[in-house]
Amino acid sequence: MDIARLTRTYKSARRLQQIIHVFLKYGFGQIVDQIQLGRYIPFKKRLKSFGMWPALKGPTVPERLRMAFEELGPTFIKLAQVLSSRPDLITVPFADELKKLQDEVPPFPVHDAKRIIEEDTGLPMDKIFDSFCEIPIAAASIAQVHSAKLLDGSSVVVKVQRPNIREQIETDINILTTIAKLLDRHVPESRFFNPSGIVDEFSKTVRKEMDFVEESRNCGRLRKNFEGSEDVYIPKIYPGLITEKVLVMEMIQGVRIDDLAAIDLMNIDRKRIAKAGIDAYFKQILEDGFFHADPHPGNIFVMPAGMIAFLDFGIVGRVSEELKETMANTFLALIGRDFDTLIDQYIELGIVPEEIDVDAFRKDFKADLSDLLEPLYGLTLQEINFAQYLDTITHLAIKHNLKIPSDLLLINKAMLILENIGRQLDPDFDFIAASEPYASKLVRKRYSPSRLYDKAKKNIVDIGDFALLFPRQMKQIIKKILKDDIHVKMYHVNLPAFIKDMDKSSNRISFAMIISAMLVSSAIMHASGIGPTIFGMSLLGLTAFGFAFLFGIWLIISIIRSGRL
Repeated sequence: MDIARLTRTYKSARRLQQIIHVFLKYGFGQIVDQIQLGRYIPFKKRLKSFGMWPALKGPTVPERLRMAFEELGPTFIKLAQVLSSRPDLITVPFADELKKLQDEVPPFPVHDAKRIIEEDTGLPMDKIFDSFCEIPIAAASIAQVHSAKLLDGSSVVVKVQRPNIREQIETDINILTTIAKLLDRHVPESRFFNPSGIVDEFSKTVRKEMDFVEESRNCGRLRKNFEGSEDVYIPKIYPGLITEKVLVMEMIQGVRIDDLAAIDLMNIDRKRIAKAGIDAYFKQILEDGFFHADPHPGNIFVMPAGMIAFLDFGIVGRVSEELKETMANTFLALIGRDFDTLIDQYIELGIVPEEIDVDAFRKDFKADLSDLLEPLYGLTLQEINFAQYLDTITHLAIKHNLKIPSDLLLINKAMLILENIGRQLDPDFDFIAASEPYASKLVRKRYSPSRLYDKAKKNIVDIGDFALLFPRQMKQIIKKILKDDIHVKMYHVNLPAFIKDMDKSSNRISFAMIISAMLVSSAIMHASGIGPTIFGMSLLGLTAFGFAFLFGIWLIISIIRSGRL
């Protein structure tokens, strides 16, 4: 039903065939067969392979997946970027390989860019711009950027969405949603990676990134948060020239934060830049609870005045008060070597699966944490490789099958990038020491009278709600018991897989019986000489024997392929 609904339109069917062709090209034919999409494989290829899809020699599976995503274009490149930040879902080798994909594609024609600007703003180009550079300064999978001057002389950058990119991405998301469901249904081992969850997270991320109105709001909020700052600058936006497909923003004069030679030429203190950048992120995460979540060097510029400027606000993260408090508790537990409290915080965060044995988990996880953290206590702050520490924590989460919240992963990703940039600017940069004032402030806030009052008020409200609802709920339960209306839901572990295996077995038995009947019929027709003969043998009998022989070979091959002789 999912496939039928997906292929109702010609466009979707063609795109599905293209995706299948690319996955076959890179050696994923076995998976295509497993998820029941073999009917979309060209007949010649099916005949040639006869259901046997040999593994490609040379590139590893993660490398082949990266090459397939690269060939499939914008949607899959964006998907790779999302997946590369989720090693807890796809494992570290896949995440490391997908990080290599660059979101750089050829620009689209400038006349399309101008047409989109005029259609979306409702104004002709000469009523908006004094000049418009036709050669884009950047081109990515979703949009490209042009420099321009407004009629008042302001220098701006104009971000224009690619033509028809929304339709293409929506088509691909529908296909990916269906493929994820098929993987869940037909490839049980894929459930470890949660394909449906991955596609759902990706669709939310990419849809937000395609909405330039949302991006302008993110920019405005960050600009307000850094209003009056002497170290951080957020570009001005022009609300009257912002639509879902067009974004006009102040042009930033400066150089990329990783262009060390250019920073030195401007005679700017690199150590001060490193501290300003890290301070800006700790403020965003630990104070504002709203942060720029894509801090790669191309999105952070150093201005001639010595300020740093952030660009591209399509991806942002949010930190709730509860998460801030958990981070404060975690910080205190790390300082005090209180591993039991640290584990309690993980359980409170909800990253420990419900079905896990908490006592066994506590014992094993505490041992692993001790092995990981104890060596760090003997080092100075400068000696600690923060990036390696976070990477090890991620490996630990994968080992214990923890469900890390996406916002926490965005924080980790941002911190890893920033730590790397900080060390480039200043090899002696002390990342953990820079975080100490903000963490201490967060801890102090945790024990402030206003915070304690808010928590007490919330707890009292919760108790009151419980006291009001509990009698009513108990009354409903008793009524259901008296009416014999209690329903119990039961889940059979591996029952779908068992039914599937039983279906396969019964189908093979039926198929074998049909082959046997054809062979017996062939022998009877040959013995009785029914119908026309050739070389003294019944033609009908020979035909029946030929079909039985082919079907028998086919059955043997399928049994051998299943590995269950």
